[in-house]
Amino acid sequence: MNADIALWLVQDGVTNGAIYALLALALLLVFAVTRVIFVPQGEFISYAALSLGLLQAGQVPGTVWVLVGGGLLAAGLDVAAALRENARHRLPRILLVYVAVPVAMAALAWWAAPRKLDMWAQVLIVIGLVVPLGPILYRVAYQPLANASVLVLFIVSMAAHYALTGLGLVFFGGEGLRSAAFSDAKLKLGVLDITAQSAWVVSASVVGMIALWLFFERTLYGKALRATAINRVGARLVGIPAELSGSLSFLVAAFIGAASGVLIAPITTIYYDTGLMIGLKGFVGAILGGMASYPLAAVGAVAVGLLESFSSFWASALKESIVFTLIIPVLVWRSLTSRHHVEEEEE
Repeated sequence: MNADIALWLVQDGVTNGAIYALLALALLLVFAVTRVIFVPQGEFISYAALSLGLLQAGQVPGTVWVLVGGGLLAAGLDVAAALRENARHRLPRILLVYVAVPVAMAALAWWAAPRKLDMWAQVLIVIGLVVPLGPILYRVAYQPLANASVLVLFIVSMAAHYALTGLGLVFFGGEGLRSAAFSDAKLKLGVLDITAQSAWVVSASVVGMIALWLFFERTLYGKALRATAINRVGARLVGIPAELSGSLSFLVAAFIGAASGVLIAPITTIYYDTGLMIGLKGFVGAILGGMASYPLAAVGAVAVGLLESFSSFWASALKESIVFTLIIPVLVWRSLTSRHHVEEEEE
């Protein structure tokens, strides 16, 4: 290896690490607020990337069926709960959130597919299709078990992952897709050829992290999420609904996943099950950050990207094993140095 190769590997590692950093922040947010190890995070990436690829090909993305079907299922659960509690005033909001919005987005995608709109219009449609899946998934899979143990919630996450992966295979098929790049421009910097798409990935990741910081520091809903993450019981006592916090955290996670999928769709071919591996690498970054610190999680995710890049040069067949083995010494060290209680928090 010489200096030129090292610079190319660093460039590749930083680009991948920027995506992993966003996913690490999303996983950490969901875990802090809901105690859910959010395995299906990667499915938002696959759904967004594949939906963008199909829209560019003039086809209706299968996400519309998942969105409408999931919305109807969530609406049925909420309507039944509202009728059982004699709270009919909640019905219009339920129908708006879980039925009207998904149907409207599905109709928009159906209308836009054959017209092959401008790239940015397609990106906005994809975001609108994928982001509502976060709150819908929370309502269907997690809200009924909100007080369950971390182990039960993890099992539910695995079930949700397999369900979404299966639906992805049904609606998208087994063929991979790659979308057109936002721009074909390139910047020559020494031995490096920095593509516009790579610059978009890194820039969007930095902007996303700043936006998340502003959201948590400056907005009422962001402060509510922070309060829930710090002390769920205390947040309930001051009037922050647990359901709102959970739904909002899943909404943010779905937006991060959808944005990540759109960003990497022109860089690599995405299959229906690609998101799992990408999401797991974001999870490794969050583990390196201690599952407690957002800045450390971002730094850990970039380190994962760099390690993966250099591993692909030295031992490409073992790069995945090297990346995932990295968490073993970290977990052992944290287990030996941290004090923790075995029993669950009293709800």
